[in-house]
Amino acid sequence: MTDALSLQAVFLDRDGVLNIDHGYVHDPAALDWIDGAREAVAAFTQAGLKVIVVTNQSGVGRGYFDDAAVDRFHGVMNAQLGEVGGRIDAFYHCPFCEEASVERYRHPDHPDRKPNPGMVLRGLADWNLDPAACVLIGDKDRDVEAARRAGVEGLLFPGGDLLAFARARLGDRIATLVTDGD
Repeated sequence: MTDALSLQAVFLDRDGVLNIDHGYVHDPAALDWIDGAREAVAAFTQAGLKVIVVTNQSGVGRGYFDDAAVDRFHGVMNAQLGEVGGRIDAFYHCPFCEEASVERYRHPDHPDRKPNPGMVLRGLADWNLDPAACVLIGDKDRDVEAARRAGVEGLLFPGGDLLAFARARLGDRIATLVTDGD
């Protein structure tokens, strides 16, 4: 477990952690934030942590939307986060899946598709992060498994208010999570 002085980054799953998962969410008009998500990201940002999203996006591989739609959605997320002092430093998404209708995205077990750790490992390398100084918050067992395989502590978010969850699970390691807004 990491301590307050060594925590460098928070990795976040997207659908079900930051935004409500309506199924293959890609249209910015359908962006509905999870309670406390924007405030949690703002608290992480203000604490000086890197905030990195790692998200399976099989809708791209299935041909429901393209990578550009994912990028637009992420741009809107960051713009709305900026309004409350938050920022996501990097987004990693995996369009690969075994059932892909788009041939280039058909893969039986892509290293980036969670529970595989590829996206987390890339984030660690790209940002020169120590896995022991990072946490990943996800809403599925596959998120926590991807974290474990990358040497990162995984926290299973049961739903509800993300800021309250972060305060309960990380508040002793990130002072601003305890004091902001109180």
